[in-house]
Amino acid sequence: MSLDYAILGFLNYKPMTGYDLKKVFDDSVRHFWYADQSQIYRTLNRLNEQGWVQREVIEQDNRPDRKQYSITGQGREALQKWLISQPAEEAPHSSPLIQVFFAGQFPDEVVVKMFEFLDKAMDQQLAQYGEIPEKIEEYRRMLHSDREMYFWNATLDLGVRIAKVQQEWARDLISDLKDHRVPQK
Repeated sequence: MSLDYAILGFLNYKPMTGYDLKKVFDDSVRHFWYADQSQIYRTLNRLNEQGWVQREVIEQDNRPDRKQYSITGQGREALQKWLISQPAEEAPHSSPLIQVFFAGQFPDEVVVKMFEFLDKAMDQQLAQYGEIPEKIEEYRRMLHSDREMYFWNATLDLGVRIAKVQQEWARDLISDLKDHRVPQK
C-alpha cells in the first residue's frame, strides 16, 4: 500500500508518466524502496480508478501515445493524511540473515565466503549510494523547497549508515572465523 503513497508523493511534485516514475524511483529512493515497472503501472491504474490520479493521453507522432498522470485533489488529501499518520509497523524480513542464522551447519571456509560476498555487496551498495546525490540533483527543480531536499538526503544518510554497519559486522565475523574464535561444535 505504501507504493500508492510513494507514487502520489512524486506526482504531487509534477505530472509524470509511468516511465518517469520508474526513473525517479530508481534515481532517488531505490536505496529503501524498489518498485518495478509493472508494479508502478498496476498501481497507477488502481489510483486512477480510485480517483486519486487522473490520466491524460498525449498523442505523439511516430511513437505510442504517452499516458501522463497527475494527482487529483482527492489524491493529495489522501497523501497528506497518510504522511502525518503513524507509520505502520512492518515485520522485518531478511533472506541474508536467515542464511547467517543457519550458517553454523557449514565449515568456516564456506561461511567466510558468505561474509566476503556480503562485504563486497556492501562495497557495491555504498558505491551506488555515492552516485545518488548527483542523480537526485536533477530533481531539485521539481521540489518546493531546500527543506524537501534535506529530507531526501536524510534517507540516503540512513542507508549509507546501515550499509556501513552491515559491512563492519560482516568484516568482524570474517575476522572471528579466520582467527578461530567461532566454536566448532
